[in-house]
Amino acid sequence: MASAESSRPSIPAGDPPSPRSYSNPYLMGVGLGLVLLTAFVVMGRGLGASGAFSSLVAWGLDSAASGHARANPFYVGYLESGVGHPLKSWLVFEVLGLAAGGLLSGALAGRIRRRVERGPRFSTPGRLAMALLGGVLMGVGSKLARGCTSGQALSGGALLGLGSWSFMIMVFVGAYATAWFVRRQWT
Repeated sequence: MASAESSRPSIPAGDPPSPRSYSNPYLMGVGLGLVLLTAFVVMGRGLGASGAFSSLVAWGLDSAASGHARANPFYVGYLESGVGHPLKSWLVFEVLGLAAGGLLSGALAGRIRRRVERGPRFSTPGRLAMALLGGVLMGVGSKLARGCTSGQALSGGALLGLGSWSFMIMVFVGAYATAWFVRRQWT
């Protein structure tokens, strides 16, 4: 009688198992809509991430230079809105939950790898520098637009905000316009 161990197919050393296929985007869209609806019903506001980082920056600046933070209306809005400490902001917990959920989802699907996704014509340091630059530009843009893409597109779009719809249309226009210039780095 063969043992259970010997009946399993062996995986050669160094070859990780194939990742599972991606979820159905329509089903996940419905799920995201239900999460957004739940956030409106339970928390009284939609989803967004940039407010969490603003809470952390305001708290850190208040800890380091309270006079400067209290003199700036932007930071005062975060410090005196009943939040104060970032652990009192539900958006901070939302972002922590996003990170934990993304990690769990990637682990369950077998998609966690230690590598840098890049095209064959682009170096790893160059890719990391461009990712950092893109992240900084998105952070600045989220403050200028008064919300990140999740806050603008999901929450603002669900409330039929004209500014949110305009923002998302311009995100797609900008992405398509930029894609032509960077496509050679990925082929």
